[in-house]
Amino acid sequence: MESDNLCCAICIEKFRVPVTIPCGHTFCQKCISKLWDTKEEKGIVTQCPLCNEEFPTRPALKRNYSLSLLTEATVSVSRELPSVSRTDRPDLELELCGQHDKPLVIYCRTEGRCVCYECAITACKNHEQVVVEEERRSREAGLKKKAVEIKKHMEETEKNIVKLRENIANAKVSYQQTAQWMDLRFSDLLKVLQEKQEVTQSYLAQEQDTALTQAQERLEELQERSERLQQSHEQIAEVNTLPHSRLIQESRLVEVPQMQDVPVDVNVNLQDRLAGVTDILTRVSKLVLEDLVKAMDTAIGQDKQGSPQDKKPTLAVVPSPATPSYPGGREGLSEYRCSLTFDPRTANSHLQLSLSNRRAEHLTTGPWPVPVDKARFDHTWQVLCHEGFHRGRHYWELEVSKPWAYLGVTYQAIPRKEKGKQCMVGMNELSWSLQLDERQLSAWHAGRRETVAAATHNPPHQPLRIGMLLDYEAGTLTYYGEGQARLHAFHCVFTQELFPACWIGEGVSVTLCLP
Repeated sequence: MESDNLCCAICIEKFRVPVTIPCGHTFCQKCISKLWDTKEEKGIVTQCPLCNEEFPTRPALKRNYSLSLLTEATVSVSRELPSVSRTDRPDLELELCGQHDKPLVIYCRTEGRCVCYECAITACKNHEQVVVEEERRSREAGLKKKAVEIKKHMEETEKNIVKLRENIANAKVSYQQTAQWMDLRFSDLLKVLQEKQEVTQSYLAQEQDTALTQAQERLEELQERSERLQQSHEQIAEVNTLPHSRLIQESRLVEVPQMQDVPVDVNVNLQDRLAGVTDILTRVSKLVLEDLVKAMDTAIGQDKQGSPQDKKPTLAVVPSPATPSYPGGREGLSEYRCSLTFDPRTANSHLQLSLSNRRAEHLTTGPWPVPVDKARFDHTWQVLCHEGFHRGRHYWELEVSKPWAYLGVTYQAIPRKEKGKQCMVGMNELSWSLQLDERQLSAWHAGRRETVAAATHNPPHQPLRIGMLLDYEAGTLTYYGEGQARLHAFHCVFTQELFPACWIGEGVSVTLCLP
């Protein structure tokens, strides 16, 4: 005789999908659901039909797996059981055992298959077994981790695609700027260099085509990777909708694609490879456009004393021809004049600013308290201007109280916190400067020095006035002395924003002149 404990109090039959409610009583899932549905239609509060305990909200029905196992174990082989739905996934119907026509609710890990309770008691006795829902949750957890990993790869791939596209665009600009610069240099030379210009341009075009073709191939590879990852992600979503046995089997076939890193950099390194060509172009340009003009002036009796620096190649990263001709005198440069102020955030603690930040003076009394700032030069007696230039022509003048200073321009990235000369303007590859000394003038770039001229002594207490002309597109920085006498010119392809900079010796003041 079967125990009444295996029967539902509502239908008085053996449990079919037993569920336990919060008060502890157990009923068939279908019976208690139908009962509560009926009461809700009549506006009756949800309660237990046995103990009448009321529930503020309708409880979620959770299957009693222990009681299910006990009930199924007592059912005869011949008895038919209807399909049973999972409580946590009512959209998925439990499959039936082909031998016993009973729900496949047990997963036999030993045999790797789903079985019914009767198979679990007979054919799979003493095997490692779990409820099929538990095995599914385990498999779904594994798929979830794979999906997270694939999504991470997708995000990284998309970022790499964006980065590579940006680098390709920057590379195109870099190649275009280099080609334009080459065109400008060649256009100032004799026509006999036309053939070499065409050869050079052909080389640049070939290098550009090679580099961008490789970059485009990597971009296409990343896009294909993105599509594969998307397909894998969609495959997991499809597997998650399959019945238990198919999901368990199909989940084994889902793999996270193994992929190697794809470089996203587009290297443009023309300066080293073209060093020999640019050096020759500088010397030829200087010979034709400067020395020839001076020789002609000498021949017609209008010789002007040049500086020793005109007898040797100029300091340059990528050299350019001589300084372009501008109208003489201060009036000729007036249209390029600009107004500058020193940036107090960058001033070393030994420097005091005044005149609305147009004068910087090196105090002889030692440093004075200044706030900590990442832009400040901590150990170098130096200050930058607020204003920076990334295009056009700009002219400004400075008055130096006595010749112990470095006047120049620098990129924003110049070192500021280290000790030593590497932070000084002109002592690194990021800056260019003219050193004012009582004995001589010197040009500095990348720590390399070139003597410009012997210093001329001003009358006592009379400051030195130095003019500076920056032509960004032409790649020139020209220094002028009294009477607009040209002192020196740097030639370079500028690639970043330039800021006027001053290194100031002890007891010296530098004043930015008003336009």
